[in-house]
Amino acid sequence: METDLVKMSPKGQLVVPQDIRMEEGFETGDRFVPFPVKGGILFKKVEMPDVKAEFQKLSQEIEKKFKKQKVSPEDVNGAVKWARRRSS
Repeated sequence: METDLVKMSPKGQLVVPQDIRMEEGFETGDRFVPFPVKGGILFKKVEMPDVKAEFQKLSQEIEKKFKKQKVSPEDVNGAVKWARRRSS
């Protein structure tokens, strides 16, 4: 693989050469974290969690536990009211 010269834009953007993007499977919207290293910066691709999916999964787990322990919506409302009174 031939080394490409990359130039920084006036906005501070760098373009990853197409052959590297294809080889590494980089796609539009991918996220990278920069690490300062001696003489430059190292960029590491990171996977961002799907917060909505994680929340739904957590909600389902809580709902299952509530059903197993026979916790009613009224119990939850009472607990919320109790917590709000204690925090004021």
